[in-house]
Amino acid sequence: MPEFAHDFPFDPTYGLTRDALLAVPAPPVPEGFDAFWRARFEAAARVAPEPRLGALVAERAGVRVHEVSYGSVAGRCGGWLVLPEAGRPVRHGFVIGHGYGGRDDVADALPLPLPDAAALLPCVTGMPGRSRRADVPEWSEEHVLHGIGSRETYVIGDCVADLWCAATALTELVPELVGRGLGYLGESLGGGLGALALPWDDRFRAARLTVPTFGNHPLRLTLPCAGSGEAVRRLHRTRPEIVEVLALHDAATAATRVRIPVLTAPALFDPVVPPPGQFAVHNALAGPRDLYVLTAGHFPHAGEATERRGLEQATTGFFGRWLG
Repeated sequence: MPEFAHDFPFDPTYGLTRDALLAVPAPPVPEGFDAFWRARFEAAARVAPEPRLGALVAERAGVRVHEVSYGSVAGRCGGWLVLPEAGRPVRHGFVIGHGYGGRDDVADALPLPLPDAAALLPCVTGMPGRSRRADVPEWSEEHVLHGIGSRETYVIGDCVADLWCAATALTELVPELVGRGLGYLGESLGGGLGALALPWDDRFRAARLTVPTFGNHPLRLTLPCAGSGEAVRRLHRTRPEIVEVLALHDAATAATRVRIPVLTAPALFDPVVPPPGQFAVHNALAGPRDLYVLTAGHFPHAGEATERRGLEQATTGFFGRWLG
């Protein structure tokens, strides 16, 4: 187990070795899980995203970056569209999720995993900087609780739909991608949302999920953390009935339905997203899976840059194998 100096009042490894983490299961599948998500996907598929291409905001690393907006189930979302430099064809397409805190630009996603690729980088419902809404709190501790009183109103379901609608918007903006398999990348919040989105949308053919959240909620409710999961834990003490909504929004449960190839990058030490939940997502995947274990997530450390470079190399090889 990695050892880092920290001042958290809990152990961010939760006392588990890599071998123990690789044995963490998904929780039981709740009744109606598949029907719930198929209905949500069908509702998103009926949305006409009417994407609007905005200003060209950057040209770097061989790509052009435009502002973009598109319609989703809960209203319009903003984001960025990344295209190859002028004159180059588009051969691959990606939807790229973000972590809690939103997304201010595309720097964290460049360069894209494969050359000659286009990507839509959405900000999901309520998130800064391009999808703020007056009726949805933007702070993670409040956003993660928004609408949690029922499965129909929980904001996490809307955020998953934002990814499906982003895929539709991407193929409308870049018609060359129609019929081609898309890739998905998501980290933290984006990793958990991706796991929930992937089983129902066959446009996605391969994915990378990095330090994914929302894995094994029953276990997460027993683990203190410094992330949005702690807000869920606090609410659960007074409203235990929320477990029924959480069960339908469990990334590890959804992973049991994911049959496309997935590269997972969970961390052994993570104060924000407990590693047992991250590994539960990887362990539950039903299709081909690659594993790139990070020493730490959501925690700066001396080897972080080296590990990230290694992950990006593994990502290029992974998508080249399954999408190339």
